[in-house]
Amino acid sequence: MPRIDAQRNIDALLAAAKEEFAVTGVDASVRAIAARAGVGTATLYRHYPLRSDLISAVFRREIDDCAAAASQLAGAHDPDMALELWLGRYTEFVATKHGLAAALHSGYPAYSGLPIYFHERLGPVLQMLLQNAEAAGTVRGGLNPLDLLGAVANLCVPPPGSDDNSRAQRMVALLIDGLRHQPV
Repeated sequence: MPRIDAQRNIDALLAAAKEEFAVTGVDASVRAIAARAGVGTATLYRHYPLRSDLISAVFRREIDDCAAAASQLAGAHDPDMALELWLGRYTEFVATKHGLAAALHSGYPAYSGLPIYFHERLGPVLQMLLQNAEAAGTVRGGLNPLDLLGAVANLCVPPPGSDDNSRAQRMVALLIDGLRHQPV
């Protein structure tokens, strides 16, 4: 367990990196990340010697945050709304990952476990939300959570030349409408 000040620096670095990555992509300046976090670049490199280490840490933190949101939403909303809100949260997560797909396929060892981590953390929480909504009669049955995660991710890829940040949310809203159970 890191010291309190070291943990504070780690938290600040991960938050700053997340913000910089959302604006400029995973190739964001290390200096800009350190400055946004209020630490020196030496502190950043002490915790994350390679850019891939920082990217991986940000990605893991966001996966954990997204997974944690599922149970919070399930406890605070009806099953249909919890599913819709969580898919919106997941859409934000995916849509702000400029350059992440290329980084993940780069072969760096820091990324090797991320796809499995992603599926193991997010698949079960989406499965729980889907089962709750299915039991409530609001979504059709038999939906595969990993297929749905992939479908949402694909809808978050902007068309060439597009800078419409709201497009992903609109596209996912259409997908959600298609999941809803419609009695015949």
